[in-house]
Amino acid sequence: MSRVFGLNTKLAFAIFIIADLLCVAMGMGVPIFCIGFGFFVGWYIAKRVTMGTASLREVMRGILLYAVVTSAATFVVMSVLWGPTIAMLFDPDSDFANFGIPMILYDPKMSFIGWLVLMIVISPFLQLLTTLFSSYLTLLSWVKNSDSRP
Repeated sequence: MSRVFGLNTKLAFAIFIIADLLCVAMGMGVPIFCIGFGFFVGWYIAKRVTMGTASLREVMRGILLYAVVTSAATFVVMSVLWGPTIAMLFDPDSDFANFGIPMILYDPKMSFIGWLVLMIVISPFLQLLTTLFSSYLTLLSWVKNSDSRP
């Protein structure tokens, strides 16, 4: 198992990118599986960071850094995927009602703007929260059994 947690950082990040893209593809552009994937990523990050150090301050700093990097990667994927549709906001002939998104607000254009904010900004933030939550739960078990690693 230590072989999995001792992977080169670039290789581990490349594996994350591929898995993140698969999660986006499974959700057909909606990153619901990316948010759920954050639980596994948080567990892995906590295990990986605690193998290299015993200082709680360094562990917390490393977990936050890796969680932000993974969330930023999802933000880039969502920006590339949904970003080109922002141009529709400036096109007077755009048909927002038949674009295929749920009408979450009363106006189709407002629903479209809300959907883009949800996909591009809020979803990567939710992934960050699930990653941090999962890694801190893993850390709780590490602190509880302070003589062993998580």
